[in-house]
Amino acid sequence: MSSLTSSLSQIDNLVTIFVTEVIGDNLCIMCGSGKRLYQNIAVAFDEGKKVTLSFRDCEDITSAFLAELFSQLYENFYAEQIETCLTVVDLEPDDAEDLQYIIKDVKELLQYPQRFRNAIVSVMGEDYL
Repeated sequence: MSSLTSSLSQIDNLVTIFVTEVIGDNLCIMCGSGKRLYQNIAVAFDEGKKVTLSFRDCEDITSAFLAELFSQLYENFYAEQIETCLTVVDLEPDDAEDLQYIIKDVKELLQYPQRFRNAIVSVMGEDYL
């Protein structure tokens, strides 16, 4: 295989997803938008592609939006695949920091769901669930 063919294969295996194009807005605040973005990433992952997720031109990015997106990803794909096949770019430093905390929380929730359920019940009461 020539180096040109190899490079083309790598390009074919990479897709860039622009958040604003998928959700149709520059405000990343709705959980439903996070779910829609997840669906686009999932299709690419299912096709064996690597994803560059660009937050270019996004103005507000809420924790709820990011939590919906990344909880769906970690529920449906192995952490190793997410961490090797997904690159997040064009995030402001404070949003990138929030994202790191959200990913940590999502992983803990999936590893220790009863701990989180107990915390919710202790604050909100059994009827909340």
